[in-house]
Amino acid sequence: MRIDILSVVPELLDSPLSHSIVGRAVKKGLVEIHVHNLRKYGIGPRRNVDDYSYGGDAGMVMMVEPVFRMIEELRSERDYDEIIYMSPDGEILSQGIANELSLKGNIIILCGHYKGIDHRIREHLITREISVGDYVVSGGEIPAALLADAIIRLIPGALTDETSALSDSFQDKLLSPPVYTRPAEFNGWKVPDVLLSGNPKLIREWQDEQALERTKALRPALLDDSL
Repeated sequence: MRIDILSVVPELLDSPLSHSIVGRAVKKGLVEIHVHNLRKYGIGPRRNVDDYSYGGDAGMVMMVEPVFRMIEELRSERDYDEIIYMSPDGEILSQGIANELSLKGNIIILCGHYKGIDHRIREHLITREISVGDYVVSGGEIPAALLADAIIRLIPGALTDETSALSDSFQDKLLSPPVYTRPAEFNGWKVPDVLLSGNPKLIREWQDEQALERTKALRPALLDDSL
């Protein structure tokens, strides 16, 4: 898999994409991540990528030309399955979306900034818009890093134990059951006896029961969506 991320502040992506599971996946050759500075195609001697909004609204808008030229350069080298814009207007990122995108070959992620992007980019270049929640942040870089992480950890070989992803919250529209590790007792707080029983059938039944109960208590809407 290859992920190309377009940004006006690419430095914001250095750390999230260089460490932990994502960083190891890159080192293993499971995924290529290329972060591109849109100022490469900025306008004029100052490499401007934004301008005032038509209509007089407050805030600067990312211009269509630098984005168009960068995407055209990338598309001249390979085909892309999706060109994604991180936007508060988009479909809310879910585990299902991450699962779907993890099966793709090449993806472009465009990070918005300032007041947003010229709408013609969304009309003519973007194939999908994804949001990480109903709120606004300063730019699309952190949301892009979230999306990349959610996708990459699902690539076979990215996790030490590939079955770990199958028990993540939301994979089956339920929250994960509680998890524990050693010691079996600390400060009088004990690990549930069933987890120490060594009986896989009882443990699985307990985990399923706990996942359902936690979902009912904490995120009941997930159960409504699954009906």
